[in-house]
Amino acid sequence: MNEQLARAWDDAAAGYEKFWVPRFRPWVEAAVAAVDELPPGPVLVPCCGTFPELELLLERFPDREIVGIDLSPGMVELAHERIDGRDQAQAIVGDAAVLDAKWRGACAAVVSVFGLQQLPEPAQAISSWYDALRPGGRLSVVFWPSTVEQDGPFALMRDLLSPGPADPEPANPEPDLAGVLGDALDRDEPAVFGISYADAATFFDAYSRSGPMRATAIARGDAFVDEIRRRFLERAPEGEWTHHPAARLITATGR
Repeated sequence: MNEQLARAWDDAAAGYEKFWVPRFRPWVEAAVAAVDELPPGPVLVPCCGTFPELELLLERFPDREIVGIDLSPGMVELAHERIDGRDQAQAIVGDAAVLDAKWRGACAAVVSVFGLQQLPEPAQAISSWYDALRPGGRLSVVFWPSTVEQDGPFALMRDLLSPGPADPEPANPEPDLAGVLGDALDRDEPAVFGISYADAATFFDAYSRSGPMRATAIARGDAFVDEIRRRFLERAPEGEWTHHPAARLITATGR
């Protein structure tokens, strides 16, 4: 599973950086803004992708070591381009689902945007991320919950890709993350911003080639993608399309 996911994001990396990173910036800003008054130590960014958090973190914490981790070598390669010349930053290929023991109790902050929902065990991952904090350290995680909108392109894609009656039920993508963090939880709230696309075809092509559908596209093949695209465009509005998906922002303080 990890190899398939890494391959999908390798394929998607360049398109993700060009298309999705600018559109997701408000959520990155929200995650970074939630981190302040840190103890000593590095800032860790699991599921860093192409590392869009880096510039904002360096503005706030110019003297900190900042380390990104991502499963996809293609994403990390682009992260290295963003890091170029910044000696206090690095990006490494690795599995962010369960952090290496060397990070336990070592970090001033853990910041992650739109990676948690991709991991097979989100509760285990966020517990591992929290355990990386020093006392007083800050955890800030933005992720897509199971339902982000009632209509709009994300909702339509979810409808078209939902399992049929004969398909097995998917694993629960949204466990009790607040319960995992317990009394350490500071905030658990929606983070809603607008995204616009020139038209429905622009959205679909980016979503399937450089977004969350990439792994499915690789697994199911071109004929499947073409059919989903046809059905998507049949139901989508014409012209520019703007929607306001609701991500979830969770923050916690290390004990």
